[in-house]
Amino acid sequence: MHGLALSLEHAIRHYGIAAVFLSMLLESACIPLPSELIMTFAGFEAYQGNIGFTAAVFAGVAGNMVGSMLAYYVGSRGGRPLLRRYGKYILFSEKHFTAAERWFARYGAWAVLIARVLPAIRTFISLPAGIANMKWGKFLLYTTIGSIPWVYVLTLLGFQLGRHWESINAHSTTFTYIFAALLVAALLWFWTRNRQSSRQ
Repeated sequence: MHGLALSLEHAIRHYGIAAVFLSMLLESACIPLPSELIMTFAGFEAYQGNIGFTAAVFAGVAGNMVGSMLAYYVGSRGGRPLLRRYGKYILFSEKHFTAAERWFARYGAWAVLIARVLPAIRTFISLPAGIANMKWGKFLLYTTIGSIPWVYVLTLLGFQLGRHWESINAHSTTFTYIFAALLVAALLWFWTRNRQSSRQ
């Protein structure tokens, strides 16, 4: 994780908005890159004056939209068989996809909107939406609405904490554990709710 954080920071520092867009595109296309790091780095670069704050937010949302559309297309065309066959080449997580699929089955189209602020699941929610052939226009609308606050808050966080960035970077492992703990708690919650529903 530390090596990945340094690579993302290096890319955004040297390639600016283009790196933000591409990184968020890959993250939304089910490549496991943490948007938490991407957009906070972008916010820090905005604080440094290297990129514009609004441009960073716009690039993050645009990358999220394009990547989500790609994942949606894969889900609609290939479905589970394609993912199981080729998913290993993009470090596809069957566990996270299953959680996203259950979330979508439970909440339908609203899952696309809500899941955009949930770690890990937000990355994979586009796949079950595509498999279910959710209406394209509604998918794009909910994706955009859900992405804007997530991207904006993370960028603002990086911007506001810019002066303390070195201290934050030194404790990045702690933040990683916090995000991991939140993810585990969310998955346990999903599992408990689904088990109760099955019993009922």
